[in-house]
Amino acid sequence: MKTRINVHVGQTIRFIFLSLILVISASSCGGGGGDDPTEPEKTPQEIAQEIFEGTWGIDGGGSINLDGTDVSDKYPGFTMNINNGSFTTTNAGELFPASGTWSWVGETDNQVTTGSGKQITLSTLSSRRLVFTFTKTSSNAMAGANGNYTVTLTK
Repeated sequence: MKTRINVHVGQTIRFIFLSLILVISASSCGGGGGDDPTEPEKTPQEIAQEIFEGTWGIDGGGSINLDGTDVSDKYPGFTMNINNGSFTTTNAGELFPASGTWSWVGETDNQVTTGSGKQITLSTLSSRRLVFTFTKTSSNAMAGANGNYTVTLTK
């Protein structure tokens, strides 16, 4: 009988030992699926750039105003394609060159500068509507008549 108890106690200890190894092994695996790296949160400027890039135009509700007067008829079918630090325009007249570059001003998400030095403030930026302003002075190259411009474009 004593041998039978020793065998039973030995089996119980062995069962507990194997159970502990199994529990430790399972917990060190992390449960699986939780190790996927998360993407870093986007900055306001990165979000703005995603919206800013694309083809914008005055057709479909856009306009170009100079000192409060609609001058859109001088730019029929005006479009601006913005992509990764560059832009191209169609029917921009002397308002913008046919192509150029742009960059954000510092860490802002509402101010850009063109390669020709034009300072532009984005007052509205949504997935369907872009409104920006700039002031044309004699020192700004390629910008039409002097004055304050408000350009409203749609996608």
